[in-house]
Amino acid sequence: MAEFSWDIRSPLDRALKVGRYGAQGDAGVSLTEIRNFDLVQVMARRGRAAEMVKAAKARFGVAAPETPRAVGTADTTLIWSGPDQFFVLSKGGKHTVDALGQAFSASSSLSDQSHARALISISGAKARSMLAKLSSIDLHPEMFPVDAAAATSMDHTSVTLWRGKDRDDGQTVFNLLVFATFAESLWHTMLDASAEYGIAIAHSENLG
Repeated sequence: MAEFSWDIRSPLDRALKVGRYGAQGDAGVSLTEIRNFDLVQVMARRGRAAEMVKAAKARFGVAAPETPRAVGTADTTLIWSGPDQFFVLSKGGKHTVDALGQAFSASSSLSDQSHARALISISGAKARSMLAKLSSIDLHPEMFPVDAAAATSMDHTSVTLWRGKDRDDGQTVFNLLVFATFAESLWHTMLDASAEYGIAIAHSENLG
């Protein structure tokens, strides 16, 4: 009989090997899987988009993004995921489906995506060059500034991509959500695309 477990595992549990990969020397790309996060998709019901925006403002203190961008607060990030919908990304159980249910009960449908997606942080001097191999989006800083977001595809895989705040050392940071079932395949594709630059591979419990 095959063994079965209800233990929650990272979708990259088999593929991610902490350490260095690719070219020697300073790593041009850092790939870090973020684990144990809460992710809720909020989708306005027909004719209720304005109410959804107001509910988000009341709950988070900021308006929900109505264009492709990410909006950060002290304890969460709201990420545009399509017309009249957005993700709520957080840690610690404060913004789960159950916690958000009352706030959005009149305007929106909620979907828990916490274990349906993998979250990968991509940074480094060559992060943009690597992503340019896999995406048709113009990632030049003037076209894709901090907090810009896109629902797009990378190597024929649907993803949500947004630019985070630059690191203290000035390195550009991109964040990527991908369906868990495609995460391992895309991970290997990113390793191949990054190999010439050298890669630092890690996982973290911190959102950034």
